[in-house]
Amino acid sequence: MTPDPHDPPPDDRPTPEEGKADPEDASGPAPEGTRAGPDDAAVPAREETKAGPGDTAVPAREETGPGPGDSTESAPGAGRRRRSLRLTLPGCWGALLLACLSFTPSLLPRGGVLQGVVCGISAAIGYGLGVVAAYVWRAFADRDARTPSARSWQVLGTAALVLFGVAFGFGQYWQHRIRQLMGVTDYNVLTTIACPFVAAALFLLLLLAGRGLRRLYRRLAQLLRRWIGPRAARAVGWIVVAGLAWSLVSGVLLSGFVNAANEAFSLRDTETPEGVQRPVSALRSGGPGSLVPWDTLGRQGRTFTGGGPSAEDIGAFTRSPAQEPVRAYAGLATSDDAETRADRAVADLERAGGFERANLLVMTTTGSGWVNAAAVDSFEYLGGGDAATVAMQYSYLPSWLSYLVDQSKAREAGRELFDAVYDVWSKLPQDERPRLFVAGESLGSFGGETAFSGEYDLRNRTAGAVFTGPPNFNTLFREFSDHRDAGSPEIEPVYREGRTVRFTDDPTTGITPPEKAWDGTRVLYLMHPSDPIVWWSPQLALSEPDWIGEAPGADVLEEMVWIPFVTFWQVTADLPFSTGVPDGHGHTYKAAYVDAWNAVMRPADLTPQDLERLREIIRSPEG
Repeated sequence: MTPDPHDPPPDDRPTPEEGKADPEDASGPAPEGTRAGPDDAAVPAREETKAGPGDTAVPAREETGPGPGDSTESAPGAGRRRRSLRLTLPGCWGALLLACLSFTPSLLPRGGVLQGVVCGISAAIGYGLGVVAAYVWRAFADRDARTPSARSWQVLGTAALVLFGVAFGFGQYWQHRIRQLMGVTDYNVLTTIACPFVAAALFLLLLLAGRGLRRLYRRLAQLLRRWIGPRAARAVGWIVVAGLAWSLVSGVLLSGFVNAANEAFSLRDTETPEGVQRPVSALRSGGPGSLVPWDTLGRQGRTFTGGGPSAEDIGAFTRSPAQEPVRAYAGLATSDDAETRADRAVADLERAGGFERANLLVMTTTGSGWVNAAAVDSFEYLGGGDAATVAMQYSYLPSWLSYLVDQSKAREAGRELFDAVYDVWSKLPQDERPRLFVAGESLGSFGGETAFSGEYDLRNRTAGAVFTGPPNFNTLFREFSDHRDAGSPEIEPVYREGRTVRFTDDPTTGITPPEKAWDGTRVLYLMHPSDPIVWWSPQLALSEPDWIGEAPGADVLEEMVWIPFVTFWQVTADLPFSTGVPDGHGHTYKAAYVDAWNAVMRPADLTPQDLERLREIIRSPEG
C-alpha cells in the first residue's frame, strides 16, 4: 500500500526536521571502524548529515540508528536504542574544566560531601556549556559534526586524571587554610575520599534528568508536527517542557517540600526546650497576668521569655542595683493574623510596663521566631536592666529555609510589629518616651528594614538600630551599599560620610569612618566578610560582584576568585552551614553585639575592661 504523502511519518522513522537541532549529538566516543546500524542502509548518508543550524552527524531521533558515541557493535535490533550514558567530547571537556574550578575556595570551609555536590553541579553545567559551545562553533564554521577519534578520548582521559588530581590537591590545601583562618578543627578523611564519587553520581543524575527532558521535548515536538510546522513545533515543545520543568520545581516540588517542612516544624514548635521554665515574673509574656498564654508562644518564644539575665546578673555586671528587663512576645498560635499578633504582643508589652523603661527594643525574629540571645542580652546588660524588648513569630520554618521562602512574611511581621509599637510610643509625652531601638539578624534584618523608607526615616523614628548579617536582597542595605561613597569597599562601605548609617565586621577595631562625627541616631550594620547570607545573590551566576574583585576581608582567602556559575553554587552551598563556624565568622554573631550596642546606645561610665567582661559573659554558654 502506498503511503499518503500528507500523513505524518511513522513514529519509528526520523523526519528531516527531527534529525536536527540537538547540539549534544554532535560528537561522542565511538570506536574507529564502526559500521552502520540496521536502519542506516536505507537512508542516504548525506541527506541525514546535511549541515545547517542544529544539524548533527547522525539522525537525532532516539529511534534511529547509532549516533556519535553509540557503540554500533551491538546485537541485532540494538541500533534503535540510544545509550543513555553516551557522552560527547566537547561536553566532557567542559565538565572537566568546571569540575576542577569548583575546588577553588569560597567563603567557608567545605567538607568532602559538600565539595562533591558543588563539583557535580559544576560538572553538569560545564558539560552543557561544552555541548552548546561546540554547536555554536560548528554553526559559524559551517561544517558537519565529526566523530572524535579514540586518541581524542585518550587525551581527555589523561588530562582528566592529571587536572582533577591537581585541582583536588589544591582544594584540600585551600580548605586547610580557611579552617586555620576560622579556627575550625573538624576534618573528616572519609568524606574527603567520598568527594569524587559524590560528584560523579550527582553529575550522572543531572545528566539523565536533562536527557529525560530532552526526550519529552522530542515526543511533544513530534506530536505537534501533526498540526503545525516543524520549526513552530520545536519552539512550542521547548517552551512547554521548560515551563513544565519550572512549574514542577518552583510549584509542585518546592511547594510540597515547604508544606511538608512546615508541618514537621509546626509539631516541633509545640515543644519546650530542655531547661526552659515558665517565667514566674509578670514582666514576661507567658508569666503571671500575661495577655499571651505560655502555650501559644511557640518553642522559640518560650526560650526567649524564659531566659535572659536576671536583675541580679545585671547588677553583678554594673556593680549597682538593676531592674529586671521586660520581654514581650507573641507566637504563631497567638493569632493567625500578623496584625492581631503584633497588637497582642504590644498590649502585653504595655501591660508589663515596657513603655515605662528607658530603652525599648523592637526585635524582628528569624525563621521560626528565633531571637539571638546575644543581641537582647547585650542590650539589657548595657541598659542596666532598664530595658524592654518585644518580638513575634511569623513562621514555623528554620532560618535557612524561611530565608528562601518566607520573605513576604518577614516583611509583613517587621512592619506590623514596629507600627504597633510606634503607634503607642508616639502618643506618649515626649519626656516620658523610652529611647526606641530596632534590631534584626539575617531575615530579621530584612523585616526590620521594611518598616522604614530610608536613612531619614530611620533617623527620625528611632534612637538607633543594629542590623546583623543582612541578606543581600535587603532593600535599604542594598541602597546604602550600592550608593556608597567613592573609594569605600563593599565589605565595609561608607554611606554619606557615615552621618547616620555605618558598617563594620568587627566593632572592637573601630567603625569607619572614625574621623567623622556620628551624631544623633546611629544605625549600624554588622556583617562578616565570610558571611554567605550577606553576599549570596542570583547575580553571582553571571556577574562578578565588587566584594570579590576588591581586597578580601580578614577571614577570606585572597585566592577566592569569581568564576561564572561555579561561584554561585559555591556560595549557595555555604548557606546551610553558615552558622557552623566559630563566633566572629560566617553567620555566627555573638560577642560582637556587645560593642555594636555600646556604639549605638552609648552608655556612660563603661571602661574597656567592663566591655571585655561583658563579652566573656555573652560568649559563655549561659550568656
